[in-house]
Amino acid sequence: METQTLTETTNKLNTTSQQAIHPFLWFNNNAEDAVNFYISVFGNAAIETINRYSEAGANASGQNPGSVMTIAFQIEGYKMVAINGGPAFTINPSISFFVNCKSTEEIDSLWSKLADNGTVMMALDKYPFAEKYGWIQDKFGVSWQLIIQNHEQKITPCFMFSGAQHLKAEEAIKFYTSVFNNSEIIQLERYGSDIGPQGAVVHCKFTLNDQEFVAMDSHEHMPIDFNPGLSFVVNCKDQEEINYYWDKLSEGGYEGAQMCGWLQDKFGVSWQIVPESLSEIMSNTANAEKAMNAILQMKKIDIKTIERAIAQ
Repeated sequence: METQTLTETTNKLNTTSQQAIHPFLWFNNNAEDAVNFYISVFGNAAIETINRYSEAGANASGQNPGSVMTIAFQIEGYKMVAINGGPAFTINPSISFFVNCKSTEEIDSLWSKLADNGTVMMALDKYPFAEKYGWIQDKFGVSWQLIIQNHEQKITPCFMFSGAQHLKAEEAIKFYTSVFNNSEIIQLERYGSDIGPQGAVVHCKFTLNDQEFVAMDSHEHMPIDFNPGLSFVVNCKDQEEINYYWDKLSEGGYEGAQMCGWLQDKFGVSWQIVPESLSEIMSNTANAEKAMNAILQMKKIDIKTIERAIAQ
C-alpha cells in the first residue's frame, strides 16, 4: 500500500471539522480503567481511537511495546485523550472541567458516580452563584465542577491560578486570547473586599479558537501548580501554524520542558503543538516506529523531518 505523506494526511483531515484544542490526561498506567469509568459515567460518551506503543516509544517511556499508549475518547461531544505515561506526572485540581447540567436529576446522577472513592472539594449544594453546584476530584485524580446551567458547550476546562501562579489569571487570560485566533473575553468577575484577594479574578469565561474556557484565581494561596499531568493539544494545519504557536506559547516558558512537541508556557501550563494528522500517523503500524524515532529527536515538531523518516 502506498504510504501517505504527513502533509497529504493533514490536508485530508482539514476537510472535516475538528476540535482544535483538546485536553490530554496523563495516567499512571491505568488510562484504560479511567476512560472506561468516564464512558460509564457520562451518557453521551465513546472511545474513538486507541494507539499502542511502538518499540521506540516504549523504550523512551519505559512501557511495553504493543501496550496501550493513548486513548482518544469523547464525552458529550468534547474530545479528550488519555495516556498511559507512568508515574512521572500527577493530575491535580489546578485544571478541572466544568460540567454544565440541565437538571437536578442529571447533576445528582453525575455527582454520585464521580464521587465514588473521590474527594469532595466543594459539597454539592446551593450557592449564591448557582442553583446547585459541587466540585469533586474523582478516584483517578481528575477534577470536575458540576453546575446547573443550560450551556451549549457541555464540558468546559477551567484553569485555577494558585501556588507560584497565584493572582496571575488575568495576565494569562489576556495572553492566551492574544495568541489564539477567534478568541475573546466573554465575562470577567473580580473578588470584592469581603472574600478573596480584592481585584483578583473570581471567574472569567473566555474563548480560544471558538472553544470556551474558564479561569480563576484561587481565593487563597493553595500549594497547587500547573504541571504536565494535564496538558492541552493544539492541532495545527501546517508547519507555519506549528511555528506560530510554538514560538508564542514557549516565550518566557520552561526551557527544560520543551521536547517532542511539548512545552510549558510562562504560567506553567503545558501544551502540545502537533500536526492534526499525528494521531492517524501513529495509528499506522508501518509508520509509527519511524515517526516516533524522528519525534524523539525534536523539541518543536518539524513535519518535513517526519515525512522523510516515514519515506525511508
